[in-house]
Amino acid sequence: MWLFFTLATTFIWGLAELFYKKGARPDEKYAHLKISVAVGFVMGIHAIFTLLTGQIGYDFKNLLIYFPVSLCYIASMAFSFFGMRFIEESISDPIENTSGAICSVMTVIFLGETIGHLSIFAIVLIVIGILGIGFLENTGSTDRKKILGKKMAAIAFAMPFCYATIDALGSFLDIYYLDDVATSPLINVTEETIENVANTSYELTFFVIAIVFLIFMKIKGVKYELPKQRDKIIAALCETTGQFTYVFAMSDNGAIAAPIISSVCVVSLLLSRIFLKEKLTWKQYFFLFLVISGILILAIIEG
Repeated sequence: MWLFFTLATTFIWGLAELFYKKGARPDEKYAHLKISVAVGFVMGIHAIFTLLTGQIGYDFKNLLIYFPVSLCYIASMAFSFFGMRFIEESISDPIENTSGAICSVMTVIFLGETIGHLSIFAIVLIVIGILGIGFLENTGSTDRKKILGKKMAAIAFAMPFCYATIDALGSFLDIYYLDDVATSPLINVTEETIENVANTSYELTFFVIAIVFLIFMKIKGVKYELPKQRDKIIAALCETTGQFTYVFAMSDNGAIAAPIISSVCVVSLLLSRIFLKEKLTWKQYFFLFLVISGILILAIIEG
């Protein structure tokens, strides 16, 4: 069954990226906040369901204890949603998936860990790919400055990198919170419940922030009409469903499941090409291929 859940997770998260992109309309100023609200409320519902049925002995002090990690993940997603309004999903998703490589570099710098030659090669591939994409963003037909203006083009292209960096920081902090139950600052956790406790804390925090965003938009006079949020809600449901299947995918054969799931950026690229009709130049596809190859090599080594 692990293979079924692995493939399901990969496809569902790829589908989530597709609907995130559809919901992040360039002409909708607060689209990124509206997506965050949809994700926050769906995750909140899932967190409440877990609390009622999961028997994880949750202590609400963990909301504050785990807040630094939750904030990293939520902030990174908000940056991602903003960038989606202006950047093709085919470009932004592979860049965002470099968060794993950034986290590896952080462990080397701050924890003194060592990485093998193949891992270094993979990271170099990713860097070359990103530099190539960045160069092509400012040349010829892909010059985004002509469409958005110099300032907005720079901000938009920076968003996937903001996601990758902040998400990597969240993953790095998770090493401290989740690596060892004995040293974890989380309260009332066991080997069996620690990941559920952390995830529930994250989802509840997202729910609270979603309420804050909703109040902010209400003050600004921005309407949040549910019938018009279909794509955003579908994306949120896919995101949360993917989290659910991910647990089962990793529970039995995580060493094989992890590299397969990391190919979600490939699924996202294909879905964007098919359903969103995103067209890139062959040079962009070449550099994206380098990025994705680096990500998959790292994922296999991780496994």
